[in-house]
Amino acid sequence: MHKRILGLALVVSVALFGTALGAPTIRTTEGVPAEVAHQRDECIPPRSAPPALDPGVIADWNATAVATIATDAGKGNAEGLLWFSFVHAAVYNAVVGITRCYELYEWDNLGPRGAYPEAAAATAAHRVLLKYFPASQARLDSDLAASLAQIPDDRARRQGVRYGERAAGRIIKLRSNDGRFADISFDVPLAPGVWRPTPPGFAPFFDPWLSQVQPLMLKSPSQFRPGPQPKMTSKTYEKEFEEVRDYGVKTGSSRTPTQTETALFFSDTGIVPLQASLRDLVTRRNLDISRSARLFAAVDMSVADGIIAIWDAKFHYGFWRPVTAIQLANDDGNPETDAVSGWDPLVITPPYPDYPSGLTATVGALSRVLSREFGHSRVDLNITSVAAGLPGPPITRHYEFAAELNQDVIDARVWSGIHFRTADVVGSAMGRKVANWALDHYFKSNR
Repeated sequence: MHKRILGLALVVSVALFGTALGAPTIRTTEGVPAEVAHQRDECIPPRSAPPALDPGVIADWNATAVATIATDAGKGNAEGLLWFSFVHAAVYNAVVGITRCYELYEWDNLGPRGAYPEAAAATAAHRVLLKYFPASQARLDSDLAASLAQIPDDRARRQGVRYGERAAGRIIKLRSNDGRFADISFDVPLAPGVWRPTPPGFAPFFDPWLSQVQPLMLKSPSQFRPGPQPKMTSKTYEKEFEEVRDYGVKTGSSRTPTQTETALFFSDTGIVPLQASLRDLVTRRNLDISRSARLFAAVDMSVADGIIAIWDAKFHYGFWRPVTAIQLANDDGNPETDAVSGWDPLVITPPYPDYPSGLTATVGALSRVLSREFGHSRVDLNITSVAAGLPGPPITRHYEFAAELNQDVIDARVWSGIHFRTADVVGSAMGRKVANWALDHYFKSNR
């Protein structure tokens, strides 16, 4: 069982370290013969330097990314996960291209051995964020100046800045013409089982282009597309219909107080808490700059590809949400499901189809990365929710193992009234598959 801790600050502590071992890859440094570059292709031990000059820059620029993407641009949603992956892919390459501790991501250009990776990381993050969010230039320029001011103004810093620019440029080039913002609409004719906008806002399908955007690591959005959801005439659908009808309704539900708290707890633990958890990790664990950069990249890129895979399935199957299914049950062809007029879920339904679940995929990917890197299926997560504590202070739960975390997230989305159980179970499994693929093919160690 989880442990409740009351607190006022949002803290998500992730215990994660270690690497997936792999043979060093021969890469070339610009202007250096391949044989020389190979001789120098060993991981650089972290320099003896003040903390702010080493791993702190990674967390600092993640905080800047949160402020830019979620606060300034208002993209603390599924789309925002994609932008975070771009930032941390660039930062990862900027750092490990200098330290040589891990294999580069889709690049073969090593940086100068003596350059400051701190300068490279800050510059790479700045350029990626400025490229996509120019309205935040004042914030970004100020933060870059602050980062560089902590690094000696010498040749090594200038080399780091130039390499960071190239690392960012590489990611920007890779992501050009990747399908973002394509003119895609969900226009399946209305029929029983087909998704349609839901109350109270009746908003259209949110960012359907995510279903066809180019993944960062997967071969295609449909690589892990699952089979269809249960047929509406099946016993499984009937059982899940009754469960969400009785446990997910806003008032008069069968939920226990603890189940209600769990449902509310995972109604506001999204993109911002996830990034906070990673910042807490690199600070608390005192990870060096290479491991810090790898941590952010492995998690954010896996989660982004997981969301792309989920949107592919949502768009492909377009299955209706419980709020629609329950109110229109007399049309579903199943004599055992009865319509409930005015049925309302505990949590407002997001504007996209039910199957599969995006949040359970996100947590599934995160927990799988943690399980593989930390070992023994442990995640050691402290997660804080504001919504679960209202009108009192926020509530913090501790999750020691991946299984208990994933189960609570699966249950929460049913008890919230926004998903059928199969959508949650399948989404969680998809997230874990994506994370496995990422760790099997990327982020390998040169140590």
